[in-house]
Amino acid sequence: MKTRLALAALLCTPMLAMSAPETYPLDPTHTYPSFHVEHWGLSMMHGRFDKTSGKFTFDRAAKTGSTELTIDTASLTTGDSVKGNRPQSRDDHLKSADFFNTKEFPTMTFKSTKVTFSGDLPSAVEGNLTLLGVTKPVSLTFERFKCGQNPFSKKDRCGGNAVGKFKRSDFGMKYAIPAVGDEITLNIEFEGDKE
Repeated sequence: MKTRLALAALLCTPMLAMSAPETYPLDPTHTYPSFHVEHWGLSMMHGRFDKTSGKFTFDRAAKTGSTELTIDTASLTTGDSVKGNRPQSRDDHLKSADFFNTKEFPTMTFKSTKVTFSGDLPSAVEGNLTLLGVTKPVSLTFERFKCGQNPFSKKDRCGGNAVGKFKRSDFGMKYAIPAVGDEITLNIEFEGDKE
């Protein structure tokens, strides 16, 4: 009987190892949250954040996962940082209390509450976005999620693109609506090596 139990335990060990969660700290040089918003009903204006930290964890066999993301709001750039003869540049205006209020709220965070899988990789994530001190649910869909090997470190590496939408007015950012659109499209390009 003991032999059978020992054999059963040995057979189960690889299965347990296969279903272990994998954690991937985000590579800050290959992780770029960006956004776009309608401007005066004419064009879509784009911006991005250059400083981001966080990680994602998932268990392929159990179909579970989690993600945490912290964005430095003062790292915002839209390609317009020189004010010239204007009172302020677009970047400075977006960092002001009219919009992201980066002095009072230097970070924006996203923490997952549920991860959905398609096959053995995540396809969507639901979570809570905290912006301007307000927390609201936001859903992100992975337009792309792939894994392979980092050719330099030889570590397992995963990355992709996650996209979601939210209304900035839900977070108290109401300045210039509707001239500047209320709906924000958030796009997160990310990569990370397995710990």
